[in-house]
Amino acid sequence: MCRHLGYIGPTRSVREVITAGEFSLLRQSWDPRDMRGGGTINADGFGAAWWGSTLSRYRSAMPIWSDPALPEMLSKVRSHAVLAAVRSATVGMPVERSACAPFVSKHWAFSLNGRIAGWPDSMVEPAGRLPMVDLLGLEAPTDAALLWMLVRQALRDNSPEVALMQVSTLVTEAAPGSKLNMLLGDGRQLWATTWEHALSTLVDDDRAVISSEPYDRNHEWKEIPDGHLVTARPGHLISTPL
Repeated sequence: MCRHLGYIGPTRSVREVITAGEFSLLRQSWDPRDMRGGGTINADGFGAAWWGSTLSRYRSAMPIWSDPALPEMLSKVRSHAVLAAVRSATVGMPVERSACAPFVSKHWAFSLNGRIAGWPDSMVEPAGRLPMVDLLGLEAPTDAALLWMLVRQALRDNSPEVALMQVSTLVTEAAPGSKLNMLLGDGRQLWATTWEHALSTLVDDDRAVISSEPYDRNHEWKEIPDGHLVTARPGHLISTPL
């Protein structure tokens, strides 16, 4: 499993978002505090997406602490909205750049902190609902990449809230025991689910942060209960049961 973070607020460098706080996403790559049986470190790559005039992305199969892009390139890139993740690959899944979140399409960026139980057999029926052209375009042979395909298809006809609810129901019915903390952003708003894994939010009038773990000791962090859908933007936070 992984750790991920979504940020919307005052313009900062992507590096600042990733390294913010005593328990930053960077530190969570080697010292996560709440993996819930999903491994001990997140050293199988990382990625970041950020919004400006267009949606841009950087991904690497290197551990985030050894990739020079973080102190160099990503310290120069500034944005008001960032979605980033560090990866812990599920046993049997490839460790490669294409398998790292965020996955992107148009103005959407997506990450999964979790795993699909019984992969890949459990996903035969849900995957069969996708157009063949989408399956042929799967970025990597991983549960997260397929999950992104399902979410992307659901977004074609539904709001983000409905899309995430539909996919959560579809996957948990097909693969009981899955851990499905999904994170979705469009540069203006963030959406996330909690399903058998940890998630916290930090929202005030200036910023909205959704994170697998609080990155500092700010007392305004809110732990989201399991089985909930979160919608967040600065000054706005809604948490509803899935």
